[in-house]
Amino acid sequence: MKGLIFRWVLNAGGLLLVSYLFDGIRVASVGWAFVAALFLGVFNALIRPVVLVLTLPINILTLGLFTLVVNGLMLWLTGSLLKGFVVEGFWSAVGGALVLSLISLVVNSVIGDKGGVEIIEMRRSQSGVWRDRY
Repeated sequence: MKGLIFRWVLNAGGLLLVSYLFDGIRVASVGWAFVAALFLGVFNALIRPVVLVLTLPINILTLGLFTLVVNGLMLWLTGSLLKGFVVEGFWSAVGGALVLSLISLVVNSVIGDKGGVEIIEMRRSQSGVWRDRY
């Protein structure tokens, strides 16, 4: 639970960073960043998988690049439903989604479920086989 809250805080910070980097994305306050991060997380968990399955043929044709468009749509959907979070324009949504995806990738790969930083270390055993160690 602690890890979930820590990831939520970092993703809200990512939304604030994205609003600073892109003119077409605006967050009214830090509180709205937390609300937008919560809504975006719910949309990514519930709606995004359905949209990805429906757009699977075009996603295969574009070698997965259409996923950026789907991520941009989720960001735009969040902006269209919240008063304090605005996403204007297609390219702002796609660019913001790309930056948020990179932030989420780093955050989710480093922060564990218990809220601590997890480092995976690969060591070779005496038999010469590589093993994971946490």
